[in-house]
Order: sequence, then C-alpha cells, then structure tokens
Amino acid sequence: MRAVQTVSRILGSRPLETAVLEPRDPSFKDPTRIPHDQLKAALARVGVDGLYCHQAESFDLASTGHDVMVVTGTSSGKSLCYNLPVVDTCLREPAARALYLFPTKALAQDQAGKLESLLPTGLMCGNYDGDTPHSARASIRRSAHIVLTNPDMLHVGILPNQENWHRFFKTLRFVVLDEAHVYRGVFGSHVGGVIRRLMRLCEWHNNRPQVIACSATIANPAELFEKLTGRMATVVDNDTAPRGHRTVILVEPPEGVDDYSPNRDIAELLAEFVTNHVKTLAFCRARVTTELVVMQAKRALEKAGQDSTFVDSYRGGYTPKERRAIEKALFQGGLRGLATTNAMELGVDVGGLDAVLLNGYPGSVSSFWQQVGRAGRGTRDGLAVMLAHDDPLERFLVRSPELLLDKPVESATLNPDNPHVLEAQLRCAAYERPVGEDELPRFGDRARDVADDMVASGDAVWSAGRLFYPSHENPAASINIRGIEGTTILLLVEGAALGEMEEWRAYRQAHQGAVYLHRGVTYVVQELDLERKLALLVQDKPNYFTQAIVQSVVESTVEVERADGLLLTGVKVTTSIPGYVKRRLDGDGILGQDSLDLPVKSFDTVGLRLDLSGLSFDHVGTVHALEHALSAVAPMIAGCDRDDLGSCWYVMCPETMLPAVYVFDGTPGGIGLAEKLFEERRNWFRHALALLESCPCNDGCPACLLSPRCESGNEPLDKKGAVTWLSGHGQPEQRATST
Repeated sequence: MRAVQTVSRILGSRPLETAVLEPRDPSFKDPTRIPHDQLKAALARVGVDGLYCHQAESFDLASTGHDVMVVTGTSSGKSLCYNLPVVDTCLREPAARALYLFPTKALAQDQAGKLESLLPTGLMCGNYDGDTPHSARASIRRSAHIVLTNPDMLHVGILPNQENWHRFFKTLRFVVLDEAHVYRGVFGSHVGGVIRRLMRLCEWHNNRPQVIACSATIANPAELFEKLTGRMATVVDNDTAPRGHRTVILVEPPEGVDDYSPNRDIAELLAEFVTNHVKTLAFCRARVTTELVVMQAKRALEKAGQDSTFVDSYRGGYTPKERRAIEKALFQGGLRGLATTNAMELGVDVGGLDAVLLNGYPGSVSSFWQQVGRAGRGTRDGLAVMLAHDDPLERFLVRSPELLLDKPVESATLNPDNPHVLEAQLRCAAYERPVGEDELPRFGDRARDVADDMVASGDAVWSAGRLFYPSHENPAASINIRGIEGTTILLLVEGAALGEMEEWRAYRQAHQGAVYLHRGVTYVVQELDLERKLALLVQDKPNYFTQAIVQSVVESTVEVERADGLLLTGVKVTTSIPGYVKRRLDGDGILGQDSLDLPVKSFDTVGLRLDLSGLSFDHVGTVHALEHALSAVAPMIAGCDRDDLGSCWYVMCPETMLPAVYVFDGTPGGIGLAEKLFEERRNWFRHALALLESCPCNDGCPACLLSPRCESGNEPLDKKGAVTWLSGHGQPEQRATST
C-alpha cells in the first residue's frame, strides 16, 4: 500500500515495528429456527445471502428465550445478531416492541439508517434522544416497533416519564445493549443502575424482556453482562466473519528532541493521506489534542494548495447541529479525514475507511484493537499507525510490541455497588416508583445500607416497607451518568452557545486564561463564573495552548486488606489547580506559567498505599522513581485509561512516618481499579521492573521514568534504587490479611 511508504517518508528513520494481520475466510451456517418469510426477503433485498456461524447461533438462542452476549471483532456483523431475532419477533407478534441502547448518538443515527433498509413493510423504527423534536416524540412512543436511544435519554427522559411509556413497557420484548464494552468505569456503573430501573418498571407490568448485548472482544463478557443487567447470559464468542489484510505500524518517538509533538506528525500524516484520497480517522485521546491535530492538518493542506474543508474534528462538547452536520459529511463522503476522540471508535460505518492514525496509546489493548479494526472493514485492506508519545508507558509498549499485538484484551471494569452511583440510582428509582425492600437486592449488596443512609440524610423516606423519594423534582435531571458530577458549564461567545463541558473539566480547560480549541478555531476564556455555570470566551489567535497544573494530597481513611507491604484502603484525595502552563501549538515547549485561584476539591475513593519500610529519607529518589514506574504501568494491569488513576509519593507519610507511594482510583467511591491492582500486585511490580530494565539508560529518561506530568519536575529520581527494590518484590505472594 502506498500509504506505508508515506509513513516512512514523513517520519524518516524513526524505529518502526510493523505487523501484518493475515486475511481470514468466513464460515457460514443456517439457523435451526427458520426466519419469517418477510425477514428472509428483507435479508435478500439488502444483499445478505448467508449468515455467519455466530449470527445463526445468536438468532437461535435469542429466538428460544435466552439472554445473549455476543463478543466478536470489529466489522463482524454483530448488528444482525440482534436485528434478526427482534425483527422476526415483531413480524410474528405485531404488538411486540424493542429498545436499542447505543453509547453515542452518532452510532444510533448510523444504525437507524441500516435498520430502516432491513425492516419489512409495516414495521417502523425511530430515534428517540435529546435531538429528537418534541413534535415527533409521541408518534415514536406510539408507533415505533423499535426505539433507538442511548442510556442518557433512558435515564433522564424515558424512565422518569414512565406514565407516557406504560404501553411500551408492557409489550417490550427485547432490550439491546450495543457496544457493551463501552459501559465500564463510572458510565458503566451508572448504566447498570439504569438497566435495573428499566427492568423493575417492566416487571411491574408483568413483563420480562430479553436482553441481547454485543461487544468487542473483552476478557470477561459474562461478568460484564451480569453487572450491567443482574442476569446471566449465554456467551457467543466464535467470530466467523471475514477479515481483510491489515498492516499495523508502531512508531517510537524521536530521541533527543525537546519540543517533539506527536500532534504535528499525526496532522502531517492526516493531511498527506487526505491529499492522496486515503480516507482516514485520526484518533486522539483528549479533546484538546483532537483540536490541535485538525488545526495543524488544515494548515498543512492550505500550505500545499489543497482544500482544507476535507478534514474536520469530532468530539464531545459540540452542539447537536454541529454533530449532525459532521456525521452527514463523513457518511456521504464530503470528508476524507477526521480527527476524533474515541467518539468514532465504535461501530459507525464511515464508508470505505482506508487508514486509522492513533495519536498515542488509546489507554487499553481493547481500545487499541477497536480503533485498529476501523481500518479496512470487512474484506478491505487497511492500515493502522500508532505514534507513541514521549511517555514511559508508550515507549515501553513499542519496545515490547507483544504486549499490544499478542496480549489478551482486558476485562471491562465497573462497579454498580459504588456508593455514589448507587445512591444516585436509588434516588431515581424511588422517584419513578417507590422501591420495596424486596427490590433492593437487585441493586446490589450495599443497597440496603445506602438506602438507610439516604433516609438518615433526608433524601428518602421509609413508609409501608417502601423507599419513597420526598420531592416532585426529577432527580435524574441533575445526575450525569457519564461522571459523578452532573453540573455542566455553558461556553458562551458573544452571547451564543459554543458548547458545554462538565464542571470538573472546566476547572482544567475553561478557567480564566485557558485556550479553548473548537474545530480549528481558537478562543481564550475571559471568565469562569462558577455561580452562574458559565464560561465567557472570545475568539483569538494565541501561539500556545494551555494545560492545567493539578496537585493532589492523599490520606488513608479505612483500611481494607494488607499484603507485601501494600495496603488496600479507603483514601481521601484533595485536589487543587494552582495554575497552568502555556505550551507551543506546534511543539511541546513551555512558553510560560500563570497562577489560578480556584476552589479546592476533595473526594473519597479507594487506593493503595505501598509502605516502603526498608527505605528512609536518604532514599527520596528511589521513592519518587517507584511512584513513576508503578503509576506508568498500572493502567496495563488495571485495564483502564491512565487518567482513571492518580498517584503521589511521600518521603515521610503522615500516617506511618515512613516513605510511601499512593496509587488511587480517580473516581469518587472507586470502581474496582485499586482492587485489581492489589490482586495483581506481583504482576504489577514485574511490569514496573521490566519497564526500567528494558531501557538502556542509567539514570532515567523519557523512555522509562521521566514524566511531563510530574509535579516535582522529575527531581529527584533514582532508577537504580527503584530497580533494586522491584527486583526483590517479584517473588511468590505472601498471604493477604484483612484489617
């Protein structure tokens, strides 16, 4: 493929690791249950003349009353695994209804178009989300056999207004959870509560709908299904779809370049591919890097005399009108390149995608393969290029490519028992219909204790054996299921709404003086008004972007378990943002630093404290180096994004007066990440040791220890001391004890 030569030409002599995924032929099978004649005709009409084995198996299981979890790769035809039994049931039972849940509006829009082409005459589907006109909503509720929505709309718009959905709940036969691997962390924990709220309302109408979930490959599909729904499923994981020839290239960052910017390289590759009509997605891990890439790609196209409108950006925070316009241009071919966050990681059919660019490691092996799989969908050849950032974890992965290319994907981690999540979901459930004591176990083992705490605080009332919500105000309206905090900040430019963001994000990205990037245009925040929940911006052209300085202080609260000098404990994290730095737009150099006066935030979560009893004040560099090494590889062990975990170090911990390292779950209440690290502590230590030993430097460098996030400016760091300590802690485990 000519694109491979383009990568080598643009990136020069930098080390490349290339892997080739060989094509795979499909396997077909006829289902045991014969589909309805109209369904068979519809399949023939859309060009489906045979079912893959996993599609036939899913159809048979769902058609005989089983809950099903389908776990197959990207572009394996998962949508037919649920569309077939749903459409077949609706044809045989015209009053039957189905609810499809997608994690993003873009995916729901895409799937609605495909579904409409499949539906036989007489069956209807409709999108029901926040962008649906109010004038169309009653018709969709009344007439649509299949309603496509997202968990957010189910949470805030459908369940609290159940009186409008009684008929739908009575006849609901299927609930579909597409892209279920996305439901992890806080979002997944909330979705588990939302699904339980839906099921209890259906059961109130003497109805028990089946659940069909589909997911990219994950290590724990049965566990994920159970945590999301409270039920057990039959897992279908034999992927029998065809696969085209794919080339995967891993690229190391350059050595000795102080202002290296992967954004610049990704933008140059994107512009080059677009110029050569190579349809490309450039995945970025953050909103700001997405905007930097599209800005620089547009400049590169303009400099080459090309049309810069062939590239655009896509991320959260855009207005619905902007999102629809970008999606339409992408689906219809008006865009050749798109810089995007993981919003486009899912199964949206962008039509003939040739290549994907990964601006750094996406945070998990599962996400890596999900993004790589977007190139060359089906039998098409594809190219995927991951540019590693100048970061110890990413350099380690490129030096040890087997950890990406051969390592099994992670488990999906979520915790519906998180007390913050559970309290929010119980409030919503009690508002929708008082919760009986016998219903509490469906919400988890801690539900009764949380309910009693709600009563003690006045947020609920026990009466006649039921938990009542003592207000007519809908609590769901103030609960953002994609994060613990539901408060959002509106971004205004000359009185017009540019977008919005969560309050916690605004502290870091919309503070006074922050540079806000939006589809290639730069703005500067003049004021962040926390009382009115507004940020006032003006358009400007600074030669920098901004990055908040985040500092955390951690203290242990309740001890849970202890082994090998590692303590699993409740922790209180106090976070402050004392200022921000200005970084060059076209590189990674720092131009300056300014102070901020923002409120301090505190939250309780679960963490680990590594007590280093064999070290003293004289080993401060060793303690600091251990914090860097352990926090660098922790996301690989916990199966999460690096931003899901926080860390800090003490040369003299206040609780023990000994050196200590903390690694903690960044979500209030915790979602199980610290527990996973505790269970895998020996493997965690071994990976940290491998990170340091695989790098040939003597004293620590960006490839193993130095971190741009370090609050102490990477001083002091003792690599040899950290290697010595880790070398003695990869031995057989000692028995854990409860405290």
